[in-house]
Parts: sequence; structure tokens; C-alpha cells
Amino acid sequence: MLRVIGIFLMILAFSGCTSFKPWVKPYERGLLADPIMAFDRDPVASKYLMHVYEAREAARGAEGGAGGGCGCG
Repeated sequence: MLRVIGIFLMILAFSGCTSFKPWVKPYERGLLADPIMAFDRDPVASKYLMHVYEAREAARGAEGGAGGGCGCG
């Protein structure tokens, strides 16, 4: 009986995660495209710093870039 109650509670908890309606309404999408919602303020500088990181750490493919640490990627 305890197992059945536990399974029921798990199903109930996980059913709250599913939704067929979009969470973001079409008229709210303009707010999400605002530059203040970006992860970084200067994407060009961030991309350059990631390139330098990949070249120095030989992190080939770690952040989506190709190359083997020589900086030519």
C-alpha cells in the first residue's frame, strides 16, 4: 500500500512539469529578446575570450570550437 501511495505521489509531482500550453506568450517574446536579458554584455569579447581559453587549455571542442590547442581553430 505504501508503494502504491509513493508511486501515485511521484506521478502527481511529475505531472506538474508537463504542460501543453506555451509558457511564453507571443506578446511576451519581445521582452525576452531585450539585450538586458543576455548572459553577457559584450558577445564579441566573450567569444574572443572563449577562443583564447580553448587555445590555452587545449580544450578541443569543449565550447563548440575546433582545434587542438595551437590557436589555429
